[in-house]
Amino acid sequence: MSATFLGMPATPPRSPYGTGNLRGDRKFPAAAHDELRNEQLRGNLGRATRTIRAKRLHVTGELPDWEQLRDAGSAIKTDTMNRLPELLEELERNVTARGGTVHWARDGVEANEIVARLVRETGSDEVIKVKSMATQEIGLNEHLESLGITAHETDLAELIVQLAHDKPSHILVPAIHRNRDEIREIFLKEIPGVDPSLDNVPAHLAAAARAYLREKFMTTKVAVSGANFGVAETGTLSVVESEGNGRMCLTLPDTLITVMGIEKVLPRYQDLEVFLQLLPRSSTGERMNPYTSMWTGVTPGDGPQTFHLVLLDNGRTAALADRIGREALNCIRCSACLNVCPVYERAGGHAYGSTYPGPIGAVLTPQLAGMHAAKDDPNSSLPYASSLCGACFDACPVKIDIPSLLVELRHQHTEQSGTTAEKLAMKAAGAVMSRTKVYTAAQKASRLGRVLARDGKLPPLPPPLNGWSDSRDTPAPPKQTFRAWLASSEGAAAMREASAEHTRDQQQEDGK
Repeated sequence: MSATFLGMPATPPRSPYGTGNLRGDRKFPAAAHDELRNEQLRGNLGRATRTIRAKRLHVTGELPDWEQLRDAGSAIKTDTMNRLPELLEELERNVTARGGTVHWARDGVEANEIVARLVRETGSDEVIKVKSMATQEIGLNEHLESLGITAHETDLAELIVQLAHDKPSHILVPAIHRNRDEIREIFLKEIPGVDPSLDNVPAHLAAAARAYLREKFMTTKVAVSGANFGVAETGTLSVVESEGNGRMCLTLPDTLITVMGIEKVLPRYQDLEVFLQLLPRSSTGERMNPYTSMWTGVTPGDGPQTFHLVLLDNGRTAALADRIGREALNCIRCSACLNVCPVYERAGGHAYGSTYPGPIGAVLTPQLAGMHAAKDDPNSSLPYASSLCGACFDACPVKIDIPSLLVELRHQHTEQSGTTAEKLAMKAAGAVMSRTKVYTAAQKASRLGRVLARDGKLPPLPPPLNGWSDSRDTPAPPKQTFRAWLASSEGAAAMREASAEHTRDQQQEDGK
């Protein structure tokens, strides 16, 4: 009888290195250093994030059960992640039963190939697109362009970014780093036939974009969208947006192709009740989205007559396999954490190098694409792109503990980094602190540093310790260590007094 060796369970693959937009060219500190010099960028970001924060606080404060909604959203997403395989299979069955076709893509490369093949089969050489983080993540537009297929972004902010040959810098507002004067110049340069007297009034800029896009809506036969939610129970997909461009893309073309990350599935149609309250309030500061579109398969004579759903993994199963990090998959892409993050507000989204910037991006990007795919991987710096102030956790509508996840990723990075100067320093410190006599001797020796002190501070330290002293003061060693003080007559007297005071307080408490 022959035996079959099944092997040991392997870690699921992450997003392939060098594909898509989940990795920048430089580490965060270097990229942020340059972005911080851009005063225009900082001004744009500061005004925009302050406005969104104020609106969000106002509309969330109206709901007496806001915290209960957050609890419900967190519970539903956690349950979803625990049952993800079965829910995805249920979603596939229900989409297929209602006339749709489901495709499974293990990574961005496969997803791009699937979408390109489906577009070519229609005979079209252009598509209109609804704003989609998933397609941005896999670099779909660039892939289609390489095959001679033009993708037209129809969301105003995405259109601005596309026409400027730029990259998005925010999950919700991709062109948040641009102001109206910059947008006017982009439109004058890139939109064919635009009125040369176009000014920077927002309504006039929007009208110019609307006129340009209207022809695309009416003549393009294929649309590509993402999905905010996919309901396993019914096979329903949903997109929420503010401009109506998504509604045009989802109803006018003959063929609709939706690319959805597998974590976007929800168990029940009723679950939308929770998330359609959480998402608009947390993202745009609105009580509800102006346009909430839902479709279930194909309806003869109404809307697209061919519907394809591409379920995208691209590292999500790898994140799911991480007992701690899987919590990041609960994200509903509202961007609330970006709008309250002091690091994002000053550095901007481009410094993160990924489609997903800000606090959640610093967690999600390393989970999807890894931190050690190459030497000096830029993603290895992302878990450190945070002050750990906790504002992101307070703002998150599904209560993702982003600071704790960042600390865990820092731990994982340290464990995988091999021998480093920091590790050697910590090992040496551990050896000293674990031996009483050696530790005492080191304390006495440190007092020699007082000779170099000026105004109670040491001068800048030499490498490799200069990283510490470059950004903070190094206090001079005290004249006397705590142990020496405690062993002195002064310390003994202070301890006796403290003990007597504690006894008196206890007696007064007992006498009450």
